Amino acid sequence: MNTPAPTPRPDQTATGAAGTIAFQGLPGAYSDLSCRHAYPGWATLPCPSFEAAMTAVREGRAGLAMLPCENSLAGRVPDIHRLLPDSGLHVVGEHFERVEHCLLAPKGATLATIRRAHSHPVALGQVLRLLREMDLAAVIEADTAGAAALIAERGGVEDAAIASELAAEIYGLDVLKRNVEDESHNTTRFYVMSRTPLAGPFGAGEWVTSFVFRVRNIPAALYKALGGFATNGVNMTKLESYMVGGSFSATQFLADVDGHPDDPALRRALEELAFFSSELKVLGTYRAHPYRLAQREGN
Repeated sequence: MNTPAPTPRPDQTATGAAGTIAFQGLPGAYSDLSCRHAYPGWATLPCPSFEAAMTAVREGRAGLAMLPCENSLAGRVPDIHRLLPDSGLHVVGEHFERVEHCLLAPKGATLATIRRAHSHPVALGQVLRLLREMDLAAVIEADTAGAAALIAERGGVEDAAIASELAAEIYGLDVLKRNVEDESHNTTRFYVMSRTPLAGPFGAGEWVTSFVFRVRNIPAALYKALGGFATNGVNMTKLESYMVGGSFSATQFLADVDGHPDDPALRRALEELAFFSSELKVLGTYRAHPYRLAQREGN
């Protein structure tokens, strides 16, 4: 799961901004863990928001940003689809991170003393079996790493946090129980963003292309726009719609497809899409992550 994506990227020995990757959250967040797994040896830069992580890349304080886009249980990550088109950044890679929740507590606490579990509401919703079996009260916090930091500062033996093992290491907490998530397939996918797109030449292998588009306001526009992918045999792995500017009549779509725009089949499909669209913007083309390929083979 934690095998780095086979994506061309800056020198692994780079220092400074070129060897720094930004993420949203506090140290020890799952995004921080993803950065360390995908880009070992790089410095990680915690940011208070997705926008701040993107700004860090645009301003040159970080070479890359690791941004979650969807989770196998919770679905798409809010705001990412809205921020991507105007971010000024390019998708240059993807990473899949298995979410392994741990029950963390200060020194001296045991499974018998814990009464409350603190974490992000999504994380709490993914450990319902643990909460029920241990009869723990769920306490909502802003994020998982923040919950761990709070518990470490507060001390005591009755409060625990649901967070990563990395958070335990950073904040000096004990791991009372590992892998407490209800579902073993709990996985988050991330986009890796850069100021510059991947440079060619592009060799053989599995590629993914991400883009956004708006269809013309005519009958069957979406059907006609997507028809080129079917007739050219291009596999679309993601298609999401969302409103633009608060208008119920202006819909934008975010899509991922297999292939590279240099491939004749995908080039023809994109040309047909552009004909029926009022706007089309390719966000990036990047190597498919080994996890994606393994899942494809499993199907």
